[in-house]
Amino acid sequence: MDKRLEWVLRVAVAGEFLGHGMLALEGKKQWVGWISQLTTADTGLATQLLFLIGLSDLFVALFVLIRPIKIVLLWATFWGFWTAILRPIVGEPIWDFIERFANIGAPLALLFIVGLPKKAKELIS
Repeated sequence: MDKRLEWVLRVAVAGEFLGHGMLALEGKKQWVGWISQLTTADTGLATQLLFLIGLSDLFVALFVLIRPIKIVLLWATFWGFWTAILRPIVGEPIWDFIERFANIGAPLALLFIVGLPKKAKELIS
């Protein structure tokens, strides 16, 4: 396997999660609104939850660059899907979901490159 391909995906996934993480830490107003809409949390609690989400996104970015652990890549794939499908759930056009397929595909492709886990203990390798 060409390591360059792995590094392209690592940088792409890290960039995605770094960018989203920083927007979350800044308390992106639209995202706070979505959290409130989905959970009925008030603005203050939604902002705090978004901050925690931002921190977790930064950890994903860091792990993917330092050592792409399989469980982190599984999470990144799930989270990429959730945040993409969230758009039509909160009333955005379906195209907002479709344009985010790379947010699902990049971490999934990287997971295939590092190897799908066959046993639970492989999730942390």
